[in-house]
Parts: sequence; structure tokens; C-alpha cells
Amino acid sequence: MHASVMRVIAIAAAASTPAWAADPDHGGDLARRWCASCHLIEGTQKQASADVPSFAQIAKKTDFTPEKIAFFLLDPHPKMPSFPLNRLEAADIAAYIGSLRK
Repeated sequence: MHASVMRVIAIAAAASTPAWAADPDHGGDLARRWCASCHLIEGTQKQASADVPSFAQIAKKTDFTPEKIAFFLLDPHPKMPSFPLNRLEAADIAAYIGSLRK
């Protein structure tokens, strides 16, 4: 199986297993530490880059799923800095973003 498919399966399994349930509070802490220099994480934030979507905008996308976001965070891509996230941290950040859906 392709490595990226295996990552998606692992993330989905981690997010759906009660012992490994994603923690949106921890995801919010990670997002404030690693993502807030570019993304608007929460309404009280003073600055963010105008060129990137806010976390609320990401959460409102019609095709949003926590699994897609966690996979995206683990898959290296040139538009974002490389952060040393493990699959549980990525799932936590994705759960935090998911908590912003309204």
C-alpha cells in the first residue's frame, strides 16, 4: 500500500479509537504555537497573514473532514513550513479546526 494511504488509515483509526481520540483543546494549543503566525486561529488573535485562510474558513469548507486536514498536515507541501507533527498532533489540530464548524 502507498505510504500516504497508510497515513490516512492510521489517522482515521487513531481519530475513531476512544483510547486515541483526538483532543481539540490540545490541538488549539498546538495551533496557537505553530499555526498562528500565518493563520487566524481564533477571534482574539491580533495578526495573521491575509494570504491564507483562517481556521474558521477551513472548517466551513463543504468538503471538510478532520481526516482530510490531519492527512494534509502530515503530507509535506511547499506552501507551509514543515512542522514535526506526529499523527496524533495532526489529529488534534484537525479536531480543533473541526470544533470551529458552525
